[in-house]
Amino acid sequence: MRYSKPCQSPLEASPGSLPGVEAIRPHMESSVSCPAAAAPVTERPFRVLVGVTGSVAALKLPLLVSRLLDIPGLEVAVVTTERAKHFYSPQDIPVTLYSDADEWEMWKCRSDPVLHIDLRRWADLMLVAPLDANTLGKVASGVCDNLLWRSLVLRLREIQRDLCMGVEVRVEVAGPSPSSQTCVIRAWDCRKPLLFCPAMNTAMWKHPITAQQVGLLKAFGYVEIPCVAKKLVCGDEGLGAMAEVGTIVDKVKEVLFWHGGSQQS
Repeated sequence: MRYSKPCQSPLEASPGSLPGVEAIRPHMESSVSCPAAAAPVTERPFRVLVGVTGSVAALKLPLLVSRLLDIPGLEVAVVTTERAKHFYSPQDIPVTLYSDADEWEMWKCRSDPVLHIDLRRWADLMLVAPLDANTLGKVASGVCDNLLWRSLVLRLREIQRDLCMGVEVRVEVAGPSPSSQTCVIRAWDCRKPLLFCPAMNTAMWKHPITAQQVGLLKAFGYVEIPCVAKKLVCGDEGLGAMAEVGTIVDKVKEVLFWHGGSQQS
């Protein structure tokens, strides 16, 4: 089963692509087994899904992806909001890039896979960098109107339950062009790590509701990589700038180290 879209598909298990439903299910043993001819088991890469939102800090996306790819054993894909595209060129991103259009073009009928669920299945870690004030508010409130956020809280078990009961699974969206990013976050498996890097104007950061929203995300189990104080692009000076790329990459390395240790124990 493949997506009808002619470009690279999450269901195609080719190197660098996102595996889909069939790739994740355990392989069925053939009726005639030949242990001697079995291929050696190779450890798969650790998969990082980077979410990028419409903050000016999205300018750093090419550098962030490049630094992540320097980490041995890491595979990276990116899911973007439409507004984030204003700050970088897709040609500068050397990995698969998904946006809202992919979500809707790939799903044609009920039997087709759902992109934000496939992305959730594929990733071992989600890194939202930057997380702008608008998306922060959506995530804290459970709004799921784009590909990035819809994937974080939709639970696979709930979907399977509804399908088994013969209930049609529908997702209500706000507006004609929902964003793909909030969908991924909304369906995220909370047993997997999710790191978020707030980035916004200093006045937005100081607003009382921001602390409440960040606190909610941390209560969900998500890990904050705190913003830093500096002179912002708008000219204001103070807290609100996204953490430095080096700091973010070091945090990913920490998660990778922990993952390696838990796999060996």
